[in-house]
Amino acid sequence: MAKTKTRQRVRKALLLLFFILFPVIMNYLSPYLSISGASKGIISGSLLFFGLLFFSSLLLGRAFCGWVCPGGGAQEVCTLVNDRPVRRKRLDWIKYLIWIPWFAVILFFLIRSGRALSVRSLYQMDTFVSVDSASRYIIYYFVLFLIVIPAAAVGRRTMCHSICWMAPFMILGRKLRNLVRWPALRLKAGTEKCTNCGTCTKNCMMSLEVQEMVEKSRMENSECILCGQCVDSCPQGVIRYSFSRGV
Repeated sequence: MAKTKTRQRVRKALLLLFFILFPVIMNYLSPYLSISGASKGIISGSLLFFGLLFFSSLLLGRAFCGWVCPGGGAQEVCTLVNDRPVRRKRLDWIKYLIWIPWFAVILFFLIRSGRALSVRSLYQMDTFVSVDSASRYIIYYFVLFLIVIPAAAVGRRTMCHSICWMAPFMILGRKLRNLVRWPALRLKAGTEKCTNCGTCTKNCMMSLEVQEMVEKSRMENSECILCGQCVDSCPQGVIRYSFSRGV
């Protein structure tokens, strides 16, 4: 039990750290800079990072969301205000309505540029620090507003469900790794040990029906961020991390 509590303390400490660093790294997560750069034939630092998220998800799923995402850290702070689970599956589809046209435009610009493409990781940045002037703090607080207001008003990680432009990269990578069935980080459950106490569902940061997943012996869910709350809160140790091929 001490080990599981320590793991969650480490996870939350990492989320808090990257939330504090958000003014430094914000541009590397920017959907605007990626499309602005692509329109000029430039692969920006943010577009490089989105590609890294896709490739990392082939092995780690959406662990980025659960462990180091600054937006995730901000939303988990918001649970102090509103810790209500979000059970509206319709919210999950909003992010695709945002991501599909946005990424289609990026691809159009990149294809149009052809061989003239260049890579500039510091596109529209003077230094490695994203927020380095008073005017950029306005952008920072606007982005922060988009993250924390939905979480504070609706419930746990609402932004992750609804408007996150990074999640689809990892979801697609996760689906690809499941299709080819190579070893990757995932959750496993020993169904025979489950006492149906519902603790896993109650503690899920993404408001998933984890107990139902355990009963079906299928722990795969595109909204799972591998935060390990279900792993570390289960009194029977039913759920565990596994680096395996899955079902």
